[in-house]
Amino acid sequence: MSDIIQLLPDSIANQIAAGEVVQRPASAVKELMENSLDAGATTIRLVVKDAGKALIQVIDNGTGMSETDARMSLERHATSKIRKAEDLFTLRTMGFRGEALASIAAVSQLEMKTRQAEKELGTLLIVEGSEVKRQEVVACDKGTSISVKNLFYNIPARRNFLKSNPVELKHIIDEFQRLALANPEVSLSLIQGDELIYDLPSGKLSYRIVNVFGKAYQEQLAPCTEETDYVKVTGYIGRPEFARKSRGEQFLFVNNRFIRSNYLHHAVMNAFEGLVTESSFPFYVLFIEIDPKHIDVNVHPTKTEIKFDDERAVYAVVRSAVRQALGANNLAPALDFAEDVNIIAKLSNTPTDAARDVYFEERFQTSLQRSNLQQWEKLFEGEGMSGLTSHRDLSANELEFLQAKQEENIAKTVYEPLFQLHNHYILRQVKNGLMLIHQQAAHERVLFEKFLHRLTSNTGESQQSLFPQTVSFQAADFALIMEMEQEIKALGFRFEVFGKNTVIIHGVPSGISSGNEKALFEGLIDQFKFNQSQLSLPLKENLARALAKRAALKIGDKLTAEEMKSLVESLLDCKAPGYSPDGETTYFILDLARIGMYFKP
Repeated sequence: MSDIIQLLPDSIANQIAAGEVVQRPASAVKELMENSLDAGATTIRLVVKDAGKALIQVIDNGTGMSETDARMSLERHATSKIRKAEDLFTLRTMGFRGEALASIAAVSQLEMKTRQAEKELGTLLIVEGSEVKRQEVVACDKGTSISVKNLFYNIPARRNFLKSNPVELKHIIDEFQRLALANPEVSLSLIQGDELIYDLPSGKLSYRIVNVFGKAYQEQLAPCTEETDYVKVTGYIGRPEFARKSRGEQFLFVNNRFIRSNYLHHAVMNAFEGLVTESSFPFYVLFIEIDPKHIDVNVHPTKTEIKFDDERAVYAVVRSAVRQALGANNLAPALDFAEDVNIIAKLSNTPTDAARDVYFEERFQTSLQRSNLQQWEKLFEGEGMSGLTSHRDLSANELEFLQAKQEENIAKTVYEPLFQLHNHYILRQVKNGLMLIHQQAAHERVLFEKFLHRLTSNTGESQQSLFPQTVSFQAADFALIMEMEQEIKALGFRFEVFGKNTVIIHGVPSGISSGNEKALFEGLIDQFKFNQSQLSLPLKENLARALAKRAALKIGDKLTAEEMKSLVESLLDCKAPGYSPDGETTYFILDLARIGMYFKP
């Protein structure tokens, strides 16, 4: 039998490698802009067309490249940033793998113009699918201009997986924002088609944050700083009252490199404990400076994951920095941050690893964890057993039987008197006992089914607003709204574009009290993004859930007898009245036999 194993041609190997490095237009934007930053550029202009599918052009005023370097930059594993393996642990540049440009050139039609400052003429290279079509001398400005046209033109299957233009543009804007925050000293601009989306002058970080996210952020920023011999943390945090229901405005940078770390995000959230609700996320932009020898950035081709040699110490310093910022700006009612000062010294003085673990357990265990532990202890001691039977304690069959029985009992006593308990529960007499209804969970169920019906039947009824209100969004959120315009209008909203990243709202879904259209619309988008980050839901179900959550009655709302009656009747007409869209129990029946047990001697 003849040999069957062959070495792949470079062009195919580059296409395979491109799958990891260039996943979508935003990936190419990130790599090209990082190259510009590594080249010392002070001005970078990003131009995209068709959300990067037709064109991505990055123009910088960096050092430029010689003719030989320009040609070499298109080869795999060709880089000016490291020379030996040890250099990986002293990295100060964004890139180092020497894969990005070769990968982009393998899946696009690429044009490069570059000139060094001391040269009169520069170099033009035209490449298609890793093959150099043309190379010649050209007159051009100092720096480098790279145009990436028709990304994935030679891999149709991959191109078909790209999302709609608003979604791809949102990813590009996200990458642009991260690089803009990490490099406030660099002038940056972003142009989509003929529209100038961002024009950011160089300046301080606080100015950059306001320029990126809007003037509203000027009021909520609190400086944050903490320094030890091991690590330094600087940046800004947002005030707790401005926390949003969705993620997306939390930025962590390590040596100016954007990273994703649930562990360090938990450190920030832990510092905010008690100041924001569990489902809210405060704004923060934090920079961690650490000696490169203590980290490993070569974990993934996208370089958004980093390993620390002592992650717990970084956790402690981040948490301490945020807590001190909250205290120093009177954002927290009471703080014990004095205990966190010199925390690294404390850690180093703990005699053994075991003692160190105990220290961390005691200091950084959250109240939720402590509460869970106490509940388990009570359960085993027999104290956690309640006299009431919860739906969660029953099997599926028992639950189904109980629910059918309860609905039968309820249906026969629809017109019994109603009573509101502590503006939280609605109580009513039923055939075999007492029915307790959680007013917020019940209303969410009612609204969810109503909104979902409107979306599926496209029969969104609207009520005209007395005073139309304008709402401004970040560029990425605005793109998301435009993508979902048809579905949002099917819910009953009436709005139109009113200037850059702004809409004017003329009407809201019928059945929802008008007067605060701005908060309702903003809440819908925030809740939609939050659901999107936590759950994998179809678009229409997500929208229906998001609006139901934001428009529903809240605990503490006082209801009239008519409102209670209407809510109960609507709940019983639902397809699944027993649970809210989030799975919370909407009502519970305390039967007479169980009530009687409390009065037996």
